[in-house]
Amino acid sequence: MKLLFCGDVVGRSGREAVLKHLPGLVKEHALDFVVVSVDNAAGGFGVSPEVAREFLNAGVDVLTGGDHIWDQKEIVPYLAQEKRLLRPANFPAAAPGAGHGVFPARDGRKVLVLHLLGQVFHKEHAACPFATADAVLESVRLGGAAQAILVDMHAEATSEKNAMGLYLDGRVSLVVGSHTHVPTADARLLPKGTAYLTDAGMCGDYNSIIGFAPEGPLTRFLTKIPKARMEPASGEGTLCGVVVETDDATGLARSIRTVRAGAA
Repeated sequence: MKLLFCGDVVGRSGREAVLKHLPGLVKEHALDFVVVSVDNAAGGFGVSPEVAREFLNAGVDVLTGGDHIWDQKEIVPYLAQEKRLLRPANFPAAAPGAGHGVFPARDGRKVLVLHLLGQVFHKEHAACPFATADAVLESVRLGGAAQAILVDMHAEATSEKNAMGLYLDGRVSLVVGSHTHVPTADARLLPKGTAYLTDAGMCGDYNSIIGFAPEGPLTRFLTKIPKARMEPASGEGTLCGVVVETDDATGLARSIRTVRAGAA
């Protein structure tokens, strides 16, 4: 099976990059399943139902939210009804929506997508992502109810993402990091067969400061004024992500490669 994960979509530039380049990537790599992080897809903060539907209608199989999942107020009732949009699984059980699910690939095989939020440097104080992963994988095992398992580890600290990769090595197909908007160069197969990448980067305008027009972030850095207005950069966007091919017999990874399409 071939899986694509696209890094955090930032604003209109990121949305347009994904919608423009996704059909070509599906054809080029013969993709079976596509996951897109939409943490910053609506105006740079969270995702709206309208934006989520745009991606799902374009053939994306699952969307992951991240720490900005609640930023758009309309998303709360939408999460309760749209199972293909995930919020972090280690949020409280009372939170709307779900943090994982088993979804059909194009040929009917099943893919578990698990979305986790890191604890280091994050103010949300979510539950332990490692214990959450254990609980989910106890009920849905690779090669059993799911022929592939993709884990989106949305986290600030590279060490925490590395730890999750090694912790889940041999139990899932892919552990991919999101959140920091900067693609890393460490795509590899771990010793027990799990594919790993610290951060997939972002889908957005790279002539920016992590997807945002420079004026807002620079004002914060130079003046320490915390409420400087942040607007997504509006130049041509680039899609960044990772493609993993899994072994049909085991569900573990056979190969991993980063992909980039667009202006950067």
